[in-house]
Amino acid sequence: MKVLLTGAAGQLGQALIDAAPAGMELLASSRNGGEGLLALDLADATSCRQAVAEHRPDWVLNAGAYTAVDKAEAEPELAGAVNGAAPRAFAEAIREHGGRLLQLSTDFVFNGQQGSPYRVDQSRDPLGVYGASKASGEEAVEALLGASGQGLVLRTSWVIGPVGKNFALTMLRLHRDKELLGVVADQVGCPSSTLNLASACWQAIQRHSQGAAPPPVLHWCDGGAASWYDVSVAVGELGMELGLLECAATVNPITTADYPTPAKRPNYSLLDCQGSRQVLQLQAQPWRAALKDVLQAIPTTP
Repeated sequence: MKVLLTGAAGQLGQALIDAAPAGMELLASSRNGGEGLLALDLADATSCRQAVAEHRPDWVLNAGAYTAVDKAEAEPELAGAVNGAAPRAFAEAIREHGGRLLQLSTDFVFNGQQGSPYRVDQSRDPLGVYGASKASGEEAVEALLGASGQGLVLRTSWVIGPVGKNFALTMLRLHRDKELLGVVADQVGCPSSTLNLASACWQAIQRHSQGAAPPPVLHWCDGGAASWYDVSVAVGELGMELGLLECAATVNPITTADYPTPAKRPNYSLLDCQGSRQVLQLQAQPWRAALKDVLQAIPTTP
């Protein structure tokens, strides 16, 4: 099976490469290419279509994205190109040349106002540019590939991993550098370890290819629920336990109003993953245990 992977230099992309099933022909790509990577700029829709036409992958695993939530408010065109136009281009090319598309998406397609976990079939209502751009990508996949069953959307939330840029690694650094932290406690969701998320992606592809096609939308995150404050406290505690920190900072809970940002964020964006876990035949790891695995997997500097 040939899989064209986008975003290979990112935190999820690296986890997907590490977890790729044996025998997979993986064409890993990133915006700038590099050693062992194809160069593929997701902001260039023509290049996305050409990549499918040239390589004729069985799957496009679109893990690349514009993820700078606040910066997107000032760069709506770029966010829209990467998160909306690129999935549309892949879907157009797949409809013409064959293959399938697994599109990674986000809890930010919801407004976070209902106070209960979001089901896969609920209507999208994003609050900001980032969420709207990802919703646009979902809509394109559904419109172009929904009838044929060639498109699959997998939504996730609060992605953290041992490499790249993410909340857990930022908190680990701040615990080292600061004595006191204020972290938002009134936004609730759930972290998603790249280690577990990568397994879910490959399982979705393999089950689809084996004839056990999942539904067109899946949800995946680790088990439980947490606020950003909860995660930051856990990073400090686990960092101490694992010897990554000599001491942890004191973390005080603050409100969203105390920490204004350019982009609005959903206050409650927990995803209902129960049905998706049954389809994928994967058990949820509690988020704190998954966080510990992430911290333990941080590369050590020689």
